[in-house]
Amino acid sequence: MSNDISSASSTYLDNLRWQDNQTKTEEKDDTLTQEDFFSLLTQQLSFQDPSKPADNDQMIAQMTNFTMAEGISNLNSKFESLTASMTSNSALQASTLVGKQALLESNMLDLNETGVSKGSVVAEKPVDKLTLRIEDESGQLVRTIELGAQSAGAIRFEWDGENEDGERLPPGEYKIKAEGSVNGDYTSLPIATFKNIESVNINGSNGIIINTKEGAVRLTDVAEIA
Repeated sequence: MSNDISSASSTYLDNLRWQDNQTKTEEKDDTLTQEDFFSLLTQQLSFQDPSKPADNDQMIAQMTNFTMAEGISNLNSKFESLTASMTSNSALQASTLVGKQALLESNMLDLNETGVSKGSVVAEKPVDKLTLRIEDESGQLVRTIELGAQSAGAIRFEWDGENEDGERLPPGEYKIKAEGSVNGDYTSLPIATFKNIESVNINGSNGIIINTKEGAVRLTDVAEIA
């Protein structure tokens, strides 16, 4: 009786091993490799009808198609590796932007405890009597800066943070307006000011996104980094 049980157990274990091996065989990668292709090609040649041999052009076409397919597959793998590497490099480069300043279209000036606030007036045409007016958060005019006649383009300006009496104003955000005469018409002009970059994100197809007090903007939309 004991021998029967041992025999049955051995047979059961053998079946388990056979099933395990069968499972592993079934899980084998069924991708057609170059070696498999040439093996099939050799079989095809050995079983062909001698009176009707395979056409050389067809054989060459089969080899060419397989080579091209394998090449494209390898190329895709290399592109995926290149994409991952570029994403990693972009993240590393983006991290160096934190703490710097980005020139963005805005009518708000950031004034620190020390230093000056900078920006640019964007003029598509020459402008006469260009004037900058700086207001505090209550809308009160604290400083007027006369820039006179200017050529078309980006007109750089600086504010030392002082009011008309030469007193240093407290740090914070100040509103700035640019006005001047263009072709005889007195008009307002767009302004870009420097904003502190607080953080950055890598956002897929949108590339690098920088975050400032005024919100998020794509790096490609930034005119200048300082």
